[in-house]
Amino acid sequence: MGYILDPERIPPELEPFKDRLSPNFFEVRKRIIDFIKEDILPAMPVYGQQYRQEVAKLKDRKPASPHEDPAYTHHPVWAASPPIATDLRKKAQERGLYNFFLPEVGNLGVLEYAPICEILGAFGLCNVAMNCTAPDTGNMEVLEKYGTPEQKKKWLEPLLAGQIRSAYAMTEPGVASSDATNISATIHRDGDEYVINGHKWYISGACRPECKVFIFLGRSGGESAHKQHSMILVPRDANGVHIIRPLGLFGHIHDHAEIVFDNVRVPVGNMLLGEGRGFEIAQGRLGPGRIHHCMRTIGTAEQALDAIIHRVHKRVAFGKVLANHATIRQSIAEARMEITKSRLLCYLAAVQADDHGFKAAKSFIAMTKVDAPRMCQKIIDEAIQIHGAHGVSQDSRLTDLYHHVRHVRLADGPDIVHLNTIAKDELKRQSSVMGEMVSGINKNIDKFGKFANVVPDTRARL
Repeated sequence: MGYILDPERIPPELEPFKDRLSPNFFEVRKRIIDFIKEDILPAMPVYGQQYRQEVAKLKDRKPASPHEDPAYTHHPVWAASPPIATDLRKKAQERGLYNFFLPEVGNLGVLEYAPICEILGAFGLCNVAMNCTAPDTGNMEVLEKYGTPEQKKKWLEPLLAGQIRSAYAMTEPGVASSDATNISATIHRDGDEYVINGHKWYISGACRPECKVFIFLGRSGGESAHKQHSMILVPRDANGVHIIRPLGLFGHIHDHAEIVFDNVRVPVGNMLLGEGRGFEIAQGRLGPGRIHHCMRTIGTAEQALDAIIHRVHKRVAFGKVLANHATIRQSIAEARMEITKSRLLCYLAAVQADDHGFKAAKSFIAMTKVDAPRMCQKIIDEAIQIHGAHGVSQDSRLTDLYHHVRHVRLADGPDIVHLNTIAKDELKRQSSVMGEMVSGINKNIDKFGKFANVVPDTRARL
């Protein structure tokens, strides 16, 4: 991972695409690396100290809603962002690195943004400072592309300025939300207002006090299955919005909220694009962000491999340094091969998106969305094995990395959804000469005719 903070080196896997990299890419990458070295790394201890101070303030916190679960009233998820985060945002702005996810700011193609995202995946505070964190990036893209001038003024401008945060309210606990047509929350018009009712959960970022608005997906009516849903802006402090509790990942509570929307009223002007156009917006929202997680995950995998390298040089077992054991070397070699394959697949998906657009690249994007988190999780697990008990202790960050990456495999839909996308593209080809040649034919079936009366039963059954 030494190349990550070396402006003179790029990932070897990027070399075949070097002719596609602009001078701007190298200049921008150097500025980000300088920002990390000069501002982010020195700020990290201060950030941790200020975060603990913000958490300490929660001892006097009262439930924000009568429906809020009192078991979590003083949990750290409600803590405000440390003040130094604001200072770092200003420094990012001064360096021209703020809102870098926007193409007009970074002026980068999808391929060029990929190795930048790897850096942001390894240094999360830099991601925050540059205002490139999810779900805000996707929400800002929606408002930029589909918002009215009034919506942009009220919500997009403060989001771009880092003055507020946002959340995306889609997933529901009572239905299989990976099939978005199942979403059952309702959006009904009543005069100059819409009335919203629904029960959402795992709404990332909704607990933090900086979160001020939700993009809410709900059913507004219509005949076509894919034109029955709409997206609408819902202020977090609107009457009837009840954050019930923060939710856990593997038993550890995180900033993912369970929320009940009970007869929430918002102005008609809060509707995005128009009734029944929610899925249309959803496809636009999943533009570059579709593979940002994958890119950042590769940076996380590099962190895990670096942790392995550090550990095996420092520990001795069975008479020699761990680095000299054949089994350890095998683990390291396999980790490097897995990262290399995943990085190349991610770059290929990015090239397809650059050249043909995200819709045409959907199979490649689905491949990297399955592959990158799987790869990263495997390497983190191996790192934990090599660290032993230390790897699962509070003194190591490996468990935090594991929790995060395992959650990524669900955050943008479970693996099976993406695998189905890949398979559907493959199955569009009914047959081929090569397939028939390799598969082969038993000519005796026709010769003896014993199956002439068989009618295949194609009715689906369990």
